[in-house]
Amino acid sequence: MNINISNSSGEPIYLQIVNQVKTMILEGKLKEGDALPSMRILATQLRISFMTTKRAYEELERDGFIESYTGRGSFVKAQNMELYREEQIKAIESLVFDAVDKAKKCGMTIDELHDLIDLINEGE
Repeated sequence: MNINISNSSGEPIYLQIVNQVKTMILEGKLKEGDALPSMRILATQLRISFMTTKRAYEELERDGFIESYTGRGSFVKAQNMELYREEQIKAIESLVFDAVDKAKKCGMTIDELHDLIDLINEGE
């Protein structure tokens, strides 16, 4: 498991871990039943405190991405893809709201925003 920590990102380290592990699970790089490194091993690898990795794993467990068992470790849990889809739609709605707000502030019409989205979509 390859996790990259940035001290300059402004995002708390535990959240960087959480977000990267979630991404690996949702992209299929980590599959149901895969073992995660122990909290101590991950803390040592990343040169961070044990408490930071503990907080990250607790958050991942609370969000339903992993299951932890005393003495056995932490494992990727089966994912509810409908719940994931809903979470992603919520995040997209927030981004679209911000985009529409910024577009209005600079005088861009909704049609111009639609054209921009179409242009970006065609480029991919």
